[in-house]
Amino acid sequence: MYEIRQMIQRLRLGESNRAVARAQGVGRDTVARVRDIAAAQNWLEATSPLPDDATMARYYQTAGGGAVKNASHLSTVEPFRENVLEWHRQGIAVSSIRQALARRYGYGGSVHAVYRFLRSEAAPAPVATVMLDFAVGEQAQVDFGSGPLITDRHSGEVFKTWFFVMTLSWSRHQYAEVVRNQSVETWLACHRHAFEWFNGVPRKVRIDNPKCAITRACYYEPTVQRAYAELALGYAFVIDPCPVADPAKKGRVESGVKYVKGNFMPLREFHSLAHANAQLEAWIQGEAGNRLHGSTRERPLMRFNETEQALLQPLPAVAPTCPTWAKAKLHGNGHVQHAYCHYSAPFRLIHQTLWLEITPDVVRLYHEHELVAIHPRLFKAGTRSTVADHLPPDAQAYFMRDPQWCLTQATAVGPACRAVVESLFAKRVLDQLRAVQGLLRLADQFGRNRLDAACSRALNFGTPSYRTIKQILQTGLDQQPELIDAPTLEAPYLSGGHFRRQPSDLLH
Repeated sequence: MYEIRQMIQRLRLGESNRAVARAQGVGRDTVARVRDIAAAQNWLEATSPLPDDATMARYYQTAGGGAVKNASHLSTVEPFRENVLEWHRQGIAVSSIRQALARRYGYGGSVHAVYRFLRSEAAPAPVATVMLDFAVGEQAQVDFGSGPLITDRHSGEVFKTWFFVMTLSWSRHQYAEVVRNQSVETWLACHRHAFEWFNGVPRKVRIDNPKCAITRACYYEPTVQRAYAELALGYAFVIDPCPVADPAKKGRVESGVKYVKGNFMPLREFHSLAHANAQLEAWIQGEAGNRLHGSTRERPLMRFNETEQALLQPLPAVAPTCPTWAKAKLHGNGHVQHAYCHYSAPFRLIHQTLWLEITPDVVRLYHEHELVAIHPRLFKAGTRSTVADHLPPDAQAYFMRDPQWCLTQATAVGPACRAVVESLFAKRVLDQLRAVQGLLRLADQFGRNRLDAACSRALNFGTPSYRTIKQILQTGLDQQPELIDAPTLEAPYLSGGHFRRQPSDLLH
């Protein structure tokens, strides 16, 4: 502004643009623009006082030491600033403002110049942040960050990884781990590993809103994932979610993740997940823990060892199991599905929603807080765990009455019945289990003695089938003497004895 003020003083004394430009070491175009603005504001009158620098800067849009240079970038709307801003506050359209400037003042600029001027005036104010202070052992901040792409040396598998980072807000000491996913189980396990690494628990854990921790993000009342809530109860810390889409509220772990990605990950080779985590642990205990921190100007590991570790909450005597929880609907086949594995539940709950409590070894199924099933944990996709008592009665009966059971029951009926059952099971073309089960149920209707007699008659005629024996019982033929040379069964029901003859018949 000093240079512009000197140019205006010379112009007030009547010097030409050429003389002022030569004296000030600027171009004549620059002096001409300064003259135009000064004339529009009546600053060239020798008797009128010059305004202060702040008022003058508003018209010349100066910044730093580039006053004369910036004057060349002055908006053509600047001389009409007050009118344009007032009209804009009244809601008048920009095209109408430009037309009014042309009518009243002979303005020749474009409507886009008015747009640019208003856009520069409406620039948002800079956002101010507040540096937060935390008591010793009060808080830890947690976040995930993208990790390296690892090629396993032994299996050749290539997989994506993530960094889990927990940073203590006071000492800036941190725990980090390379993981393969951001699942609930991984989230819980990493918390457990971090607390064991620190040998203590902070009173609060500030997190973002990942699905593995918060099932419903909300500014006022977020919904915490059930397994994570149980972890917090077990370790006696308070979950402190950030407001939605406001990661700056956990800036210390955000910086920690950037530090890990920018200083640990580059120029390193990782042959497996275990190899990567071994290097990461050594790096935290060495370079990262003993660096001079940019904010505290102290070494994080020293601050942690000397002060913060002793003020963390102690670990529980027995680590909580902290199972994960999931909801699943019981399908019509009597099974729920979790991680592509199937677990049975009582058939009466079909189409109901059940809670699954998943631990490393066991899966428990609950319906309205009632435990309805327990299964061993399955890991291979497509496998199934089925409890026979969960099946409908007819299905239970079918699966319980296996071939061995049928042979036992047939023996109890009689030798002829046993022989018929064995002959049916000996057929390799068709599964005869249902036929044998139906045959044995005939004893409930006709008695064991009649069933065994009917089986004997069917064997004598070479027709040991369910249909033949049932007809023998229904027609009472089992109670008549067996006449080998005069078969009494109708031809359509005789599969083996219809063409049977005695040797004496063939010798006539």
